[in-house]
Amino acid sequence: MKRKHVIFSLLVVTMLISVVVHSCKKDPLPLALSSLVAGTIDLNGATSPANVPVMPTITATFNVPVDPATVTAANITMIQDYDDAPITLDLALDDKVITITPTADLGTGTLYQLDFTAGLKSTDGLALTAVQRTFTTEGAFSPAGAIAHFTFEDNANDIIGTYDPLTADIIDITYTDSRNTAAGKAATFNGTTSIIEVPNGDDLMNTTFSIAYWIKTNSAGKTNAHFVMGLAAWYGFYIEIFGGYDGAQIKCQFQQANQTVSSDDAMWFPALADVSFSGWTYAKSLTIAEMTALLKDTWLHVVFTFDGPTKVATLYYNGVKMKSFDFNLYPADHALKGAIGPKYAGLPVGNNLALGFIQGRNNRIVTDDWANYADASNSHFKGQLDDIRFWHKTITASEALLMYNSEKP
Repeated sequence: MKRKHVIFSLLVVTMLISVVVHSCKKDPLPLALSSLVAGTIDLNGATSPANVPVMPTITATFNVPVDPATVTAANITMIQDYDDAPITLDLALDDKVITITPTADLGTGTLYQLDFTAGLKSTDGLALTAVQRTFTTEGAFSPAGAIAHFTFEDNANDIIGTYDPLTADIIDITYTDSRNTAAGKAATFNGTTSIIEVPNGDDLMNTTFSIAYWIKTNSAGKTNAHFVMGLAAWYGFYIEIFGGYDGAQIKCQFQQANQTVSSDDAMWFPALADVSFSGWTYAKSLTIAEMTALLKDTWLHVVFTFDGPTKVATLYYNGVKMKSFDFNLYPADHALKGAIGPKYAGLPVGNNLALGFIQGRNNRIVTDDWANYADASNSHFKGQLDDIRFWHKTITASEALLMYNSEKP
């Protein structure tokens, strides 16, 4: 009888232990975001930060381990706010921590939205309550993907690419106050001898090609045109402001479908413009006084963009569309009806992009006297240039306006 009592007692104790252990075991916790940082910048606070680097490493830490199968591009997304463009991300998981890295630099001064969906789950299979966070990258707004950017902060270096001029190719340039305090310095050209020659300028051109820059002419003592910049003149491209400040032009060499090339001044934009010319689809008609007010002795933001697939080019001044043309609308027998896009056709040894003149000093492909840098009376640029950027992509109307608004005087 005693033996049965002992066995019974052991069974009771075992059952009590089982009840206690079971009652102490906690239910699995739902997945929750504990912290979200870009380096040391908190992305999970009450205020959306505005100083995130353009190439951030974002660390998301959760309260419990995350199911690796749910760490996917469908469940963790990032978009560029102003146009909803998706950002491609690299995702890496280590237990409770997901590391999120954009595969390419983000745009500066741009708002981004990061989303974690309910598809993200813990290893216990419990879903996250969807989380959305926003942040803005550092600096003034600039579309992502620029291949060169010249800021002229006491030097002529390309701050993002490989297009630094040689010291010997920076002549009579001074660095003076730009359009506002945030813009820092600008490169100042004296109108007779100043020039900056950027190496491998032909690599800046592409079938889809965009350039943006700030310019302020100086008309004092200036009686002829301003050659703002040029790559082997029209064998690459050049930008000119007319001597009377009644218009400007960007002339480019374009590659045709049959691989031959032809130059065209379709981005000629004078005062009193209209769309009577072949291929012109829009022209803002400015009076001479209105055009002069934009081009003479005042800061102007210029964006020129050519989209190879559509064969459409667009010009913006201060974020406003000024002109567009479409090669598809050229006459059927026109050489540029099937233009693919801008194409450098100059000399291999004359491919420096000249800032301040129509072409480089040496190996001139245009040998006319008026295109000779050595003649100080020629149309050298006089004034200031700042924030020159190049892309191998199309700049949209929204981006042109955002650039202007974020950087304007």
